[in-house]
Amino acid sequence: MSPVVVTRPARDAAQWVGDLQALGIDALALPLIDIHAVSTAPLQQALVQARLHAQAGRYQAIMVVSGNAATHFFTPALVAALAAQPGGGTRIWAPGPGTAGQLQALGLPPGCIDSPAADARQFDSESLWQSVGPRVGTGTRVLVVRGTSTPALEGGNGRDWLAARIAAAGGQADFVAAYERAAPAWSSADLQQLRALLASDPLWLLSSSEALSHLVAALPRHDWSACRALATHPRIAQSATGHGFGRVLQCRPTLADVAASIKSEHERR
Repeated sequence: MSPVVVTRPARDAAQWVGDLQALGIDALALPLIDIHAVSTAPLQQALVQARLHAQAGRYQAIMVVSGNAATHFFTPALVAALAAQPGGGTRIWAPGPGTAGQLQALGLPPGCIDSPAADARQFDSESLWQSVGPRVGTGTRVLVVRGTSTPALEGGNGRDWLAARIAAAGGQADFVAAYERAAPAWSSADLQQLRALLASDPLWLLSSSEALSHLVAALPRHDWSACRALATHPRIAQSATGHGFGRVLQCRPTLADVAASIKSEHERR
């Protein structure tokens, strides 16, 4: 049975590999995005200021784009301040169950977290908006906590669709970068191992178009037409097809859906 390659950042990948192996699936980690704290003074200062504003109750909602965003933004002091707010305080928006779970692990009460319905077709900004959109109106201020890629921006990159919806409803979205994303630093030995892995006909579990771009950039002359991918969002599936992957499957980014899709693919072969 060919392996499943989990391409999430290292911390997430380790969790996913463990969970998949517990279900009897041969999985290994190949993180395709390196995550680290913001590294420049302007980014650090903007992050400190955003935390102070959040602690002071300046925002009606804080949207964190991922578990990594949650981990790098929420300090114990900020969590305690938000948890102590009376009913109707700052809402914390999560695009999916993984992020919601990380927020709870950090100490935020489940009752203050908004996320898409459990049976949503996808876990993304569009599905989240269906849950939170009706409560956004004139004067609503939302802080969007996200990552940034090179060149680093204080406000980070991504989720502009959500900002447009907030603005259209009369609200305002502010942005802050809580962490930085980068491509892995491939050594010649790493690339040799990557080529050997490709020879085993793995199933690539893709949860980010950026991670996919890093993979393709590592082997710019590789023909991906014989490769298979399982994407956890339609946009990622479209990106994999655009890069030439010969077989691209799609499922929701939950462990149950991913495991079922993997097992179905293995049975097909």
